[in-house]
Amino acid sequence: MGKKESASCCNVEAVVSFDKRGQLVLPKDLREKFKLIEGEKFAIVSCTNGEGELCCLNLIRTGELQDLIKGFLGPAFIDIMR
Repeated sequence: MGKKESASCCNVEAVVSFDKRGQLVLPKDLREKFKLIEGEKFAIVSCTNGEGELCCLNLIRTGELQDLIKGFLGPAFIDIMR
């Protein structure tokens, strides 16, 4: 038998809303669970449906995004520089 299937990486963790200044507050228990610290930077990645309407927003830690970009573009730049 193979490894047991792991749970989905996507979960509804909280429901939040914007205040009148357009700001969101992530609940304290969520910040603690994922060890989020004040001032930490995130890229916001949007996904749209077929009509161009917003479907979802994803937050990606900029450090993780940087690693993804390096992994994706790094080999291409190495080939270009040869």
